[in-house]
Amino acid sequence: MNPLRILYVVLGFLFVGLGALGVFLPVLPTTPFLLLAAFFFSKGSGRFSRWFTSTNLYKDYAESYLRHRSMTLSRKIKILALATTMLAISFFVVPLDAVKIFLVVVAAVMYYYFARHIKTITNEEWEAIKAEEEALKAAQAQAAEENITLRETAHEVLEIHEKAFEEAIENVTLATPQGEEA
Repeated sequence: MNPLRILYVVLGFLFVGLGALGVFLPVLPTTPFLLLAAFFFSKGSGRFSRWFTSTNLYKDYAESYLRHRSMTLSRKIKILALATTMLAISFFVVPLDAVKIFLVVVAAVMYYYFARHIKTITNEEWEAIKAEEEALKAAQAQAAEENITLRETAHEVLEIHEKAFEEAIENVTLATPQGEEA
């Protein structure tokens, strides 16, 4: 096996471990570590990549972000606050100016990426996404049980998604006072 691929797999496991710790320790951000693990496993080994993407850890903390490239404002703030705290601690502890400059650059890139590349969605939109994912899981389970064809399953999921989306729009419309735009 290629030494670089071995390194990627090792880094993948390292970031899975850090991500798993982040579930229990509030100072470690979970999602960024799991995204790094997914990246390194995809570069290192198809087998480990398939294994990782089938774990509950990945499904609960990284899968929906990767599918939709969006987060609620509160989730963004929480992740940025934790990451900024860790960078600030490092900034004040490390005496080397080069490291301090690097940490400032990392923080700037992080804020730029969150502002420009991760869409901010409302809690209602997040609930609609979660409902869509649950409907997809339910449809997949039903398809496995009844041996429904993939086309029929996709059609059912689209119908469920359309209903959930229409309900979310209706809820936002009903919640908006008259005379204001949503």
